[in-house]
Amino acid sequence: MLRRFDRIALLRRVNRTVVNKWVSTWSPLTTAFNTRPEKRINFTKNEVGLFNIPELTSYEGFYALKEKAIFKTEDLIEEATSPQRTRKMVTIFDELSDTLCKVADLAEFIRLAHPQSHYSHAAEDACITISGIVEKLNTHKRLYKALKQVVDENDSMETTDVDKHVAELFLFDFEQCGIHLKENDRKKVVFLNDCILQLGQRFMAGAVHPRTIKKSVLPEAIRPFFSTDGDNILVSGLYADSSNNMAREAAYRLFLFPDQHQEQLLSELLKSRHDLATTCGFKTYAHRALKASTVETPEMVNEFLQTLNEELKPRAERDFALMQKMKNAENRFESPLATWDTPYFTSSLKKRCLQASASEFSPYFSLGACMEGLNLLMKSLYGISLENTEMEPGESWSHDIYKLAVTHESEGLLGHIYCDLFERPGKPNQDCHFTIQGGKVMPDGSYQNPIVVVMLNLSQPRWSGPTLLTPSMVDNLFHEMGHAMHSMLARTEYQHVTGTRCSTDFAEVPSVLMEYFASDPRVLRTFAKHFQTQEPMPEEMLERLCASKHLFSSSETQLQVFYSALDQVYHGDPSRHQSNTTETLRTVQEQFYGLPYVENTAWQLRFSHLVGYGAKYYSYLISRAVASWIWQTYFEKDPLSRSQGEKYRRGCLAYGGGIPSRLLVSNFLGREVTPANLTKSLINEIDAYSEQLKDFEKHIR
Repeated sequence: MLRRFDRIALLRRVNRTVVNKWVSTWSPLTTAFNTRPEKRINFTKNEVGLFNIPELTSYEGFYALKEKAIFKTEDLIEEATSPQRTRKMVTIFDELSDTLCKVADLAEFIRLAHPQSHYSHAAEDACITISGIVEKLNTHKRLYKALKQVVDENDSMETTDVDKHVAELFLFDFEQCGIHLKENDRKKVVFLNDCILQLGQRFMAGAVHPRTIKKSVLPEAIRPFFSTDGDNILVSGLYADSSNNMAREAAYRLFLFPDQHQEQLLSELLKSRHDLATTCGFKTYAHRALKASTVETPEMVNEFLQTLNEELKPRAERDFALMQKMKNAENRFESPLATWDTPYFTSSLKKRCLQASASEFSPYFSLGACMEGLNLLMKSLYGISLENTEMEPGESWSHDIYKLAVTHESEGLLGHIYCDLFERPGKPNQDCHFTIQGGKVMPDGSYQNPIVVVMLNLSQPRWSGPTLLTPSMVDNLFHEMGHAMHSMLARTEYQHVTGTRCSTDFAEVPSVLMEYFASDPRVLRTFAKHFQTQEPMPEEMLERLCASKHLFSSSETQLQVFYSALDQVYHGDPSRHQSNTTETLRTVQEQFYGLPYVENTAWQLRFSHLVGYGAKYYSYLISRAVASWIWQTYFEKDPLSRSQGEKYRRGCLAYGGGIPSRLLVSNFLGREVTPANLTKSLINEIDAYSEQLKDFEKHIR
């Protein structure tokens, strides 16, 4: 035993010696994130509980949290429905929401992220309990009538525009469940919601299921490109990065071959959603989904997609012509460009542009350097520091978590960001942002600071060096930190509308905007330094990296327009649907995409976003258009401007969802949010980089 501990201690001393060679002059933040996290043995201190919640020193604490939430919920219901109510109705509802969210959001994260099964099982049980409470609240007619009276007739107490907006959001949440309907219709809504949930889960499972075929189906020359199982071949994806044209085509045709079971699930899902919407009084499911969004109606979405599509057509045709030229150069037998080719040739030209593999850029993007880059950017824009904070025993769910205190130079602590950045067994393989506690004004006038988690899946640092990020990983880190900073900087009165708790098509704006900062040479120069020598990335290398991010943007944007248009048609007027979902896809593709439909394929049956983003897939394009508009207006001239950063913080981020997002964007940008203006921002961006594409044509023989 002693030898074992001695050996560990020796390795730690060696590790510190090696690390010091390359972190000795880095900032404390860089040093912390570039150093391998080590599990600490606690001999003296009592554990404080997960996220400093005393009940969670043990998984059994979830049962205590549930009970407290139940009792407080009952008290708040009594207060809201009492004739002697002394607080604004919206304040009571927000406290009710906060009470449930604090348990539900925490439990949902722990259910997914905690490596110990007894914690994840207890958290899952808490999720189920809170869901049950919410279902009961959604059928609580006295509570609904009390809120509706306030919305319809105003509160007996003085209210602001924000109060009224948030109260209307609570009412809409209520009515989504059909509480305002006759009993038969309400039961129908409950039934349809259950059907939609089950159909969606089954469709998503089928969307990723591999296709199994006999080896004899494929030409012998391309069989080695695929996984085998005895006499069968498994096609588990599109193999879009394969340099073999026949392998790409075979994978596309086989993986996307129509599946009648998936077709039935999708058709039933779309029908159930339409029935749900019409039962609740909406014209279509798209009208229901887009209420309270930035664009507000499907009519505006469709006008935007049509307007953008017209502008993109000639620009995308130039992209496809260059890809065709590349394909001809690679193949002896000329064949027309097809949909299975575009990802490959986009990636191929990017590699030629970079003149290096992504891994050759990684030494300049150590995790610590990237975190310092974020810190420098936050200081420049907002006067905010990201400070690595030592955690108390039992505060984190794994030993390799970092905790950042977000501190303003004059306002003090704004909140905490827990960084769960490294892969581990059982951890979800996704980059995401979780709200653990939303910000809000407390009854005594103090502020409940937000607590969030940023989750990535980076490789653990090696003993000989830090974790190194590829350029795409840097983009993902900045994106997720954009969500986190939205949560930190939204100083809203109500947690129901704090930070990312806003419309889907606005929630992504701050995170997409952060990708613009991550792609700007002036920002990258502040932190892109070699992890061993601290030498900055060579200027030519830096410029090539930034330019590569904008290749074939016209055709990529056109593809997103096509996806968005299809999603709108599926969730719109059923009279526009063809005999099946594949025929509908064919019709939409002819109108919105520059490459033809491939016979006997059903791409939509693999498109799982139709479940999670039903009628809202357009949000990607709207968010990008708004983010691009903000970038061009405020940051393109100087991405490190404090005055512009303050305008963005005070005029945009601070409100969260407390103001209708369309009004918020219009006020901040000084122009109406219209399809024409949204299109203009994207086309301006695309045209600004179009000259670069001409420069890269010389790389094609």
